[in-house]
Amino acid sequence: MSTPIVYATAAMICYGLSDFIYKEASAAGIRADHFLMAQGWFFCPLVILYALTTHTLAFAPAALWGSLAGVFIFAGFYFFIRSLETGSVSTNAAIFRLNFIVTVLLVILFLGEPLTFGKFVGLTLALLATWLLLGTGTRNATGPKDARHRSFVQVSVAAIAFGASNFFHTVGLRHGATAETMAVAQAALFMPLATVVVYLKDRKLRPPPATFKYAAAAAIVLLGATISLLRGLSHGQASVVVPIAQMGFIVAALLGVFVLRERVTVRKAIGLASALAALAVLAGG
Repeated sequence: MSTPIVYATAAMICYGLSDFIYKEASAAGIRADHFLMAQGWFFCPLVILYALTTHTLAFAPAALWGSLAGVFIFAGFYFFIRSLETGSVSTNAAIFRLNFIVTVLLVILFLGEPLTFGKFVGLTLALLATWLLLGTGTRNATGPKDARHRSFVQVSVAAIAFGASNFFHTVGLRHGATAETMAVAQAALFMPLATVVVYLKDRKLRPPPATFKYAAAAAIVLLGATISLLRGLSHGQASVVVPIAQMGFIVAALLGVFVLRERVTVRKAIGLASALAALAVLAGG
């Protein structure tokens, strides 16, 4: 197995665990902005310490792309967590992780990565999976119809924002920034942004104590996901690495079904299978 695929697989597992933690935090009544602020408080010092310990922190102008990615990552996670308030984790996590469609299109259009027949087929399967999963979310989610619709809109915005962030990371890495430096640049903007958003809304910075338990766990697995993804992007094509990393929704879906006892339907199963097939084809293309 090649180095980029190994890194992408590690990122996939970590992203899946983080999706599950987000759902648990949402079920515990923790506000999305509180969660992201606390997550940033843990993640930022962790990634700086990691970069310093591994002697991989090397400031460069290209790292500013990582800061731009941090803004879009904040938007992506914020709307994703909000969508879980009324949506199921197995459906919304799958739609969110299909953000790789955005990344693949951007790197093909602007960075010149080849559009092969395999990638075209993979994107088509991914769009089919999105439609199937949308159907399951609409029929099986609980709550008023307008709340279910709002959940889908939120997770769609989240997917677009996160897909764009991976593109910005790729640009920075292509211009010479190291993976760890990009991660630090991302955190350096993410943390203050998340903190300012909470302060402007609450006029104080006192999230419920339970927030820190979930945020700390999410920060740890996201450190693994971020470093693994960025290292994979440093060694391979974004149109291959990112789709594999976003297979994390399979992990979240399985945890949602077996731990949270979420309902499994034929359509949801076919949607997840289509998404998995899309990722497999893209990785091989």
